[in-house]
Amino acid sequence: MTRIDAKFADLKATNKKAFVAYVMAGDPNYDTSLEIVKGLPGAGVDVIELGLPFTDPMADGPTIQLAGQRALEGGMTLERTLQLAREFRETDDTTPIVMMGYYNPIYSRGVDKFLVDAKEAGIDGLIVVDLPPEEDEELCIPAQAAGLNFIRLATPTTDDKRLPKVLQNTSGFVYYVSITGITGAANAQATNVGPEVARIKSSTDLPVIVGFGIKTPEASQEIASVADGAVVGSAIVGEIASGKPVSEVLEFVKTLADGAHRA
Repeated sequence: MTRIDAKFADLKATNKKAFVAYVMAGDPNYDTSLEIVKGLPGAGVDVIELGLPFTDPMADGPTIQLAGQRALEGGMTLERTLQLAREFRETDDTTPIVMMGYYNPIYSRGVDKFLVDAKEAGIDGLIVVDLPPEEDEELCIPAQAAGLNFIRLATPTTDDKRLPKVLQNTSGFVYYVSITGITGAANAQATNVGPEVARIKSSTDLPVIVGFGIKTPEASQEIASVADGAVVGSAIVGEIASGKPVSEVLEFVKTLADGAHRA
């Protein structure tokens, strides 16, 4: 059982919804990023989604693209992202970390080496946006064999014919993308999301967490009420980009987490 599995088991036992926070590793710089990540559990975050900076983030909108650019310009690499996770683990051995990114940096490092290093650094799961189920032999199956969850995205265009393929080797949770398009592009609507979550849950026992387009505590609560939890990324990254002190960023995160936990 991974930390992700344990966290969702605990949430289910207490009838609570999950709040997942996305931040870009190394944004605006390494030290501030580490301080923010270390503060997330205290702000009510159940699962940390740690963005791996990449030069061509095709699923991400402008806010997260710019965060990735800032991180890369500050010298952030895959190795330093793993180091950030290691430093987080020095004081927190329970909060799950999901690394979200693209396959190129992992491929460049070598899958076997990456999986050993990620496991050692305390990474619990992977979301690799540009690897479809047809490429499961490439990373998904080796990752699961190494004890990491491989979390798949389902979208409004994932129809009933495609869904079984998407769910086939998925573990940890299913990440439902609430809108068509890139991160931060539109607002998620619970009336649209609810039936889709129910459809996915009829085909899997995994928790279904909804992300993209959730920007306020009210939206966090509304979306979490029709799913197993909510993910917020761009709104948090935008707060970081504004140059606010870490304490204010974490206060904002807490309002979002409180919203999800009220659901």
